[in-house]
Amino acid sequence: MTGNARDGTLIARTYNELKNDIIRGRLTPHEKLRVEHLKHDYDVSSGTLREALTMLMADRLVVAEGQRGFRVRSISPQELLDLNRIRVLLEKEAIRQAVECGDEDWEAGVVTAFHLLGKTTTAFANDPENPEVLELWEERHRAFHLALISASPSEWLRYFLSMAYQQYERYRHLFLEVARSASRGRDPHAEHTAIVDAVLARDGDLAATLVEQHISASIDEWAQYFEKVGMVGPDQAAAAEDKPRRKGRRTS
Repeated sequence: MTGNARDGTLIARTYNELKNDIIRGRLTPHEKLRVEHLKHDYDVSSGTLREALTMLMADRLVVAEGQRGFRVRSISPQELLDLNRIRVLLEKEAIRQAVECGDEDWEAGVVTAFHLLGKTTTAFANDPENPEVLELWEERHRAFHLALISASPSEWLRYFLSMAYQQYERYRHLFLEVARSASRGRDPHAEHTAIVDAVLARDGDLAATLVEQHISASIDEWAQYFEKVGMVGPDQAAAAEDKPRRKGRRTS
């Protein structure tokens, strides 16, 4: 492997690992990202780490502080509500387009993603404290929603939705307990089933309505809880910076 190719692979790996740690809440909002510490945690050079952090700025997961380095981007109830509004607008349009343009292969992909998600939803309900089950549920839940819109002919629409979805996942992980609490009394499998039925019936308007209801069902409860407990700010971030650092190469 040439030097440039090897460097590119290291940057991509570091970018993906950092992104995963931010979305999963291992790196907390407003936490300072100290290159001298993180280069050991991720077993890469300072230059590789800075390249990866710069890439994460485009994902709105990291912010630069002039000459002072980088921080994990902060969050707020207002941003969550705005994110939800944007996601609803985009996903409704994307699923209408997908219903109109999708072929039998797309239908098969939706059914497969729905089947896999259903199996993991049952496993998660039976063992909600298992982090490996949660990780698999997150992966398959994302895959299901992206499968629904995958037949949309608009690459930009699909791209913006994938970006919105990863921000949504970040909020869910940071406040996992309230997310679970707000979901009690709901039947996510039934909600997903209704969406799939509408899609297979080629009823784009109904599918869009059901997607909006599904996405927005608990969002006000999330935002109210975040407003009540407060966001992660400089004081909490300072405490996070004092936590013991990982040693050696990290694993996902």
